[in-house]
Amino acid sequence: MCVSMKSVKLNNKCFTPSKIICIGRNYVEHIEELGNEVPEELVVFLKPNSAISEQLQSFHQEALHYEAELCFLYQKNTGEQGKFIGVAVGLDLTKRNLQAKLKTKGLPWERAKAFNGAAVFSEFKAIDSISDDLSIELSINDVITQAGGVALMMVKPDDILIQLNSFLDLEDGDIVMTGTPKGVGQIKSGSKFSAKVLSHGEELICASWIAN
Repeated sequence: MCVSMKSVKLNNKCFTPSKIICIGRNYVEHIEELGNEVPEELVVFLKPNSAISEQLQSFHQEALHYEAELCFLYQKNTGEQGKFIGVAVGLDLTKRNLQAKLKTKGLPWERAKAFNGAAVFSEFKAIDSISDDLSIELSINDVITQAGGVALMMVKPDDILIQLNSFLDLEDGDIVMTGTPKGVGQIKSGSKFSAKVLSHGEELICASWIAN
C-alpha cells in the first residue's frame, strides 16, 4: 500500500520520491523557442514530493504551460552509485509568466515550478539500459505537439546521473526529469493530453489526461 506521501508506480509497486530532480535547457530547439542561452553546465532545479499529481491542471493562480519529458526512476545499488530502473513520460507544469519575471530579476524558479500539482507522471516501466532510441511523443486533442528523446538531448541520462551524483545524494524512488523538446505551450481547460514513451519506434508506455 502506498504511504501518505505522494507515490508513483513501477510494475504495480509504489515508490515514494524524496524529490524530483529536473534538468532544464537540455534540447537545443527548446532553448531557441524560449529565447534562452545555451548553458555551459547542467541546469538543475528541484520539485518537492508534494508537486506530484495524477490530475492535469490548466490554472494555478495563473495559466499553466506544459513541458513533456522523459523521466527516470532511481534506485540505489549496494556499493555503487545506483542506476535508473524505470522510465515514464511526465509533464512538468510551469507558470511561464511568473518564471519570466523571476528570471528577469535573477531569482530562483521554484515558485513557478514547484507548486502543488506541478509534476504529472504516467506509470513507470522497468528498463535495463537507456539507448538513443528512447523517446516521447505528446499529442493534444489528437495532434502531435512534442516529440523527442535521448538522441536530441545535449546531456544524456547516464551522464546526467553521473553529474547529479557528484553533488547530490539520490534516494530510492527519486525521479529525474531530463528536459523537454520543442513544442511547449499553454494548457487549455478540457484539452485531452495523450503521451507515449517509445523505444525503437515501439510503444512502451501510454497515458492520457483531461486538463481541468
